[in-house]
Amino acid sequence: TALKAIEVWNEMNIDREWPAGQVNGGSYTKMLAAAYNAIKAKNPNTIVVSAAPAPTGFFGAAGCTSNGCNDDTFMSQMAQAGAAQYMDCIGLHYNEGILAPSAGSGDPRGSYPTYYFGSMLQRGYALFGGKPVCFTELGYLSPDGYPSPLPANFAWGQNTSAAEQAAWLAEAATLAAQSGKVRILIVFNVDYSFYTANDPQGGYAIFRPGGACPACDTLGAVMKK
Repeated sequence: TALKAIEVWNEMNIDREWPAGQVNGGSYTKMLAAAYNAIKAKNPNTIVVSAAPAPTGFFGAAGCTSNGCNDDTFMSQMAQAGAAQYMDCIGLHYNEGILAPSAGSGDPRGSYPTYYFGSMLQRGYALFGGKPVCFTELGYLSPDGYPSPLPANFAWGQNTSAAEQAAWLAEAATLAAQSGKVRILIVFNVDYSFYTANDPQGGYAIFRPGGACPACDTLGAVMKK
């Protein structure tokens, strides 16, 4: 059975996923082009998704350092290198939200575009000539049900409840469908159970500690429409 979609790499704008000193959207586009041509030669109907960069402004006003690039800078480099002709869908991650996806302001951390669903969607969509977006990770972090608070580098999600997570995932799915700009939306994540001082990924899981899944109900309701 042919794969319906393939994402070519992951978060390649940071040195955890690409060699330090070589992080560049043009370099990644060479890999994307080779992968695209190989995939389409095997099955023209397989959707090729460009790798979603890590959403970040960590690398400052310059946009890039030897250790990585801000996602918008990296995607601009991709666009300039002609990446649009080697993808069916632009991969994006959205995992920093602490407000409903309809919100466009009000985040206490500030107005950086990666904090908001709408501006994150436009961040990718605007650069590639109308290519649709594929959210290969979309999630909301909540510590509900875990005995310890979120670690310091994830503390921004401390006040998000599991009920808000469920409501916001359903709203994001609805807004994505209504936008006409989104082809695929993958919820991050379903049932991760690890929740450590360095990596609280269980906090993104829609199956909460104890086995309840409030987002199953909310997502189920909107996906039936």
